[in-house]
Amino acid sequence: MNKQEILNLLKEINYPGFSRDIVSFGMIENVEIDGKNVSIALKITTDKDEKKQTVVDAVKNILQETNAFENINVTLTNQGHTPPPTQQQKAPAGPTPVEGIKHIVAIASGKGGVGKSTVAANIAVALTQKGHKVGLLDLDIYGPSLPIILGFNESPKLTQEKKLIPLDRYGMKVMSFGFISGNETPTIWRGPLVGRMTEQFFKDVLWGELDYLILDLPPGTGDVQLTLTQKLRLSGAVIVTTPQDIALSDVRKGADMFRKVQTPVLGVIENMSGLVIKGHISGSNDAKMDIAGIGDVNVDENGDFEFQIDIFKKGGGVVESDRLGVPLLGEIPINKEIMDATDNGKPLVLSNPDSPVAQVFVQIVDRIQTILQS
Repeated sequence: MNKQEILNLLKEINYPGFSRDIVSFGMIENVEIDGKNVSIALKITTDKDEKKQTVVDAVKNILQETNAFENINVTLTNQGHTPPPTQQQKAPAGPTPVEGIKHIVAIASGKGGVGKSTVAANIAVALTQKGHKVGLLDLDIYGPSLPIILGFNESPKLTQEKKLIPLDRYGMKVMSFGFISGNETPTIWRGPLVGRMTEQFFKDVLWGELDYLILDLPPGTGDVQLTLTQKLRLSGAVIVTTPQDIALSDVRKGADMFRKVQTPVLGVIENMSGLVIKGHISGSNDAKMDIAGIGDVNVDENGDFEFQIDIFKKGGGVVESDRLGVPLLGEIPINKEIMDATDNGKPLVLSNPDSPVAQVFVQIVDRIQTILQS
C-alpha cells in the first residue's frame, strides 16, 4: 500500500463522538512506509486519554485487516491539552443507528404491484417464528397495506410522553400509517410532510429492544427512501422484483439509489416467478401428456401432474442479482395460497408453514441472516 491508499483507508475512522473522519480533521501528522513496516504519527489535541486510545486502536485494527504490513507503529505527536474539534467543525450529522435495534432491513421495489408488502410481512413473521424479537413498519404512507395483510386495523395508544406504542400482531411489534390515518382515507401530502412522518416513526414510536426491524417501503426512490438513508443507518436493503423488463428497469434505479447512499443491497427476490399448475387425469395410464405451448408433462402413476408456466418472463431476478453482484435470495411463484393468506390477514408462513411456497420464505430469511452475520 502507498501513502494515499493508507490515507483513504483512515478516512473510514471517525473521531469519537463526531461524524467527521480523522483525516479531514488533520489528525494524521505523518505516514512513513518502509517495506513491510508502517509508522503513523497522530496529532490528537485532547486531554482525554480514552479518546486518544480509541483512535490509536482503530488505526491499528484497520491496518492489520489489510495484511499488508508486518509491523504497525502508531504514535501520538502532541500531548497538549488543546480542546477537541469545536462544534463548528463538525460535519453534518450522518446516518445513525436506532437505539435498541440490532438490524434494520428495508424491503424495497422500483415499482408498485410486485408484492413487496406481502414479502415483507412473511419475512417478518418467519423471523418471529425463529425466536427473534421483530418489528414490522409500514412506511408506504400513500398506500399502507399492512393493516389488510395482517388482518387488523386498530389505533395505537399513546404514553403520557406522547409516544406511540406499536401494536402486537403474531408475536411482533407492528406500526403503519394506516393505523393512524384510517386505511380508507387518502393521503394528500407534499414531500416535507412525508419526510417528517418517516422520522417520527422512529423517534416517537417505542420499539424497545428488537433483533430485526423490517421496513416495508413505498415503491420508487422518493422522500421516504431519501429520509431513511440520510437519517438512519440501515443494515441493508432487499430488492423485490418481478421477471418482466419494465419491472427490472425500475429495480435498477432503486438498487443504484441505495448504493449511491452507501446502503448495502443484501440481495434480490423475484416474486411472481412463474405459475405452478397442478392437476389430475382420471383413468389415464400415459406417462406423459402434451400441452400446447408447454410440451411433454409428466403424469405419475396416480394420474397427477404438475408444471410451471412463466407468465411474465423467466430469469429477471437472476439477471439483476448478477448485475448488482448480490445473491438471488429466492424465487416466489404465483400461488393461490399466498393470495388467500393475504386476503385472510394471516401471512402464509403462519397459515400454512409446511407449504412449499412458505418454505421459500423461510429459505430467504435464512440467507438474509447469513449475509448480515458475515
